[in-house]
Amino acid sequence: MKFKKALITGITGQDGSYLAEFLLKKKYIVHGIKRKSSSFNTSRIDHIYANKSFKNKFFLHYGDLLDPNSLTDLISKIKPDEVYNLAAQSHVGVSFQLPNYTSQVNSIGTLNLLHAIYDCRLASKTKFYQASTSELYGEIQESRQSEKTSFYPKSPYATSKLFAYWITKNYRESYKMFASNGILFNHESPRRGETFVTRKITMGISKIIHGLEKCLYLGNIYSLRDWGHARDYVEMCWKVLQYNKPDDFVIATEKQYSVKFFVEQCFKYLGIKIKWSGTGLKEYGKIINCNFEKYSSLKKNMVVIKISNKYFRPNEVNNLIGNASKAKKLLKWKPKTNIHQLIKEMMDTDLEYTRKLKLK
Repeated sequence: MKFKKALITGITGQDGSYLAEFLLKKKYIVHGIKRKSSSFNTSRIDHIYANKSFKNKFFLHYGDLLDPNSLTDLISKIKPDEVYNLAAQSHVGVSFQLPNYTSQVNSIGTLNLLHAIYDCRLASKTKFYQASTSELYGEIQESRQSEKTSFYPKSPYATSKLFAYWITKNYRESYKMFASNGILFNHESPRRGETFVTRKITMGISKIIHGLEKCLYLGNIYSLRDWGHARDYVEMCWKVLQYNKPDDFVIATEKQYSVKFFVEQCFKYLGIKIKWSGTGLKEYGKIINCNFEKYSSLKKNMVVIKISNKYFRPNEVNNLIGNASKAKKLLKWKPKTNIHQLIKEMMDTDLEYTRKLKLK
C-alpha cells in the first residue's frame, strides 16, 4: 500500500500540529519544516513523537521560507503529494512593528514555496494549500464575507497575505498547478499563542483565579469576530485539496461574537459574574458575585479587566463574519465545535496549566 506524503510548513504552530495529527490518522506520511532555533519550539507536536504508532511516519526538517534552496532541496527529496503552507508571521499587531519581516515571510515565502514545486517539476503532481485569512477583507465591503467579497486589507499582515493569495491563484492559472486558498476566519484552541486575544483572555483569567495576576489588560473589546476551533478547520484544509479541482474557499462558523462577549463567557463558565462600568479607555470589568470560598484570590468589586491603549492597532478591523456556504455545499463541511465548547476547552486547559505554574 502506497501512503500519501504531505509536507507542512508551520508544523510547530497551532494549525500545523492539529493538521499533522489529522493526516497521520488518515495514514499519511507527514513531513514538517521548522526553523532552526536556539530554544525548543516543538511543544505542540512533542506528543506525536511519543506516539509509537507514528514511528517512521512523522519527520521534521530544518528549513526556511526565505531560503529557496532549502525548499527546493526538501521538495525534490520528499516529492510530496500535498503541501500545506501554514507558516507565517501571523500576529496582526506585530505586523505593524515588523512590516518588512512580515511581508518577506508571508509574501515571498509563499512564492518561494510555489516556485520550488515548479522547479522540481512537480507542478502536475503536488497539490498546494495556502492558508489565507479573513483579515484580507479588512474594511468591510459586504455584511458577510464570501469568496466573491472584495478585499480591503488594513494591516501589513493582511496586505502580505493578499500577495500570497494572488500568487497562489497565479501559479494555478499559469502552470496548471492544483493550488488552492483556504480563507480561514478566526480559529482558536488551547494551542493558540498566548499573544492572541482569545488565549490571552483564557490564560489571563486563569492566572487571576490562581492569584498569579491581578488584572487583565485588553484593547478593542468591541471587535466582532467569527471564531471556530482550529481542530475543525484543519479538516477543512484537507478537504480543500481532496476536491476535484483547485479553488478558493471561505472557512467560517458564520456566527459572530465580540471580544467582550468572549470575556464574559469565560467568567460565566467559572460561575463568576462581572459588571462593566465606564466608557472608552476608562471602561473596566469588576467581579460582583462568585463562590469566594472556591476562588480565594478574588474579592467582591475587584477590577479584573481594564482597557489599555497599548493594545489598540493603528488600523482596526472591527467586524468580520464569514459566508461559508460554498464550502458547506461543495465540500460537505460544517464546524463541529461551538463557541461555548471552545471556551470550556481553553479555560480547562489554562486553569490546569496555571495551577501547575503556581505550584512551582
